[in-house]
Amino acid sequence: MLSSTNLLSRLVLTRRCVHTTAIAAKSQSGRYKITPKGDRPLTYEMANPPHQIAHRKAWNSWNTSNLEGELRPSQTMLEDDFIRRFMAGTWHGMVLSEVIIKRQHNHVRIATIISRSIPARKMYFLIGYCEELLAYWLQCPVTLELQTTQDKKDVIFKYI
Repeated sequence: MLSSTNLLSRLVLTRRCVHTTAIAAKSQSGRYKITPKGDRPLTYEMANPPHQIAHRKAWNSWNTSNLEGELRPSQTMLEDDFIRRFMAGTWHGMVLSEVIIKRQHNHVRIATIISRSIPARKMYFLIGYCEELLAYWLQCPVTLELQTTQDKKDVIFKYI
């Protein structure tokens, strides 16, 4: 014979609950909110939403390590993150656009837009410094492909 507490616990355990929420079909990642004053500057890369990749904009990392049978997709992602952090730290406050990383066979090419806020002598030193250290750490040749601009406003595509 079942006691009243045992019967009550069985009823609670066998009861099924369905939780529902509103439909969240609208994707929000990678999009920037429109400001009331319309004064947020966006570069070309930032202005295009994620679904425009391969139509109007390209990927920020070009590699083939995610193909079937490749051995190092996670190492490549970590190296790309390290390269971006290293560039932002070495060229402190001078990187005006996204850092684009292109891998071709055993060669890594890094492209970005930087500001012309330091003398050319220091810029050439930093280019050599970055190429040598990254080549030593990544164990492959590294080439920096830098474009310079005088003003930060030159890379602004639109305001939202």
